[in-house]
Amino acid sequence: MKKKLMLIHGWGLNAGVWDDLIPALQDEARVLAVDLPGHGRLAGEGCLGELDDAADRLVDTSTIPQADSPGSDALILVGWSLGALVAIRAATRHPGCVGKVILVAGTPRFVQGPDWPHAMRVPVLDAFAQGLAANYRTTLNRFLALQFHGLDNAQDTLRGLRARLLDSPPAEQALHEGLVWLRHLDLRDELAALDCPVHAILGEYDTLVPPGVGESLRALRPDMKTPVIERAGHAPFLSRPDAFEETLRSLLHD
Repeated sequence: MKKKLMLIHGWGLNAGVWDDLIPALQDEARVLAVDLPGHGRLAGEGCLGELDDAADRLVDTSTIPQADSPGSDALILVGWSLGALVAIRAATRHPGCVGKVILVAGTPRFVQGPDWPHAMRVPVLDAFAQGLAANYRTTLNRFLALQFHGLDNAQDTLRGLRARLLDSPPAEQALHEGLVWLRHLDLRDELAALDCPVHAILGEYDTLVPPGVGESLRALRPDMKTPVIERAGHAPFLSRPDAFEETLRSLLHD
């Protein structure tokens, strides 16, 4: 039986961000890329809502059979950036359905704290929120550009990503609510308590979720693997697709 693999996008984007990855994984998994509320095909809903609600919608226990115990036939959640928060909460609330969680440039806490140094500085996130209120399209473009800063193929990759975003822009309220999630949520205790395997794929040049967070993640879960993709930014599946696919496959089979 093929694995069941659910891909969860990050802040401001939609399921289309996974378009190039899905065909590469269909030989070994049933792959579903989902839109968060207020994003992509769900932009008409107008808002992102509460984390619990978003997590429950992704893991619909009426359509995904309960596993006797977390294992290879259970759902694998791959959450990128903000999507990592949804994946962690979904695994917490639906342990009988979720067999593995893989964070992609994701973390249980996105802002720095006294005991959590490898994260965004609060003023950086607050500046995004202020810019979003003034001109959300300009702010989104800045956000996307930041993800590819310093990469050799940055312009080509960025151009394609912007096209996908503009094809299906998110609701402005959903963007604001996503920033609130990033600013205030701290799921470290939830991550540490999950019964299923959890791993993370990080990017060497990521300025939003620095690769140094791997050490902090392993302190929460000593069995957690945190491979770092060289020369990759905040979206390693776009900037280094071949290396990302190889890394993801290795974690799927772990």
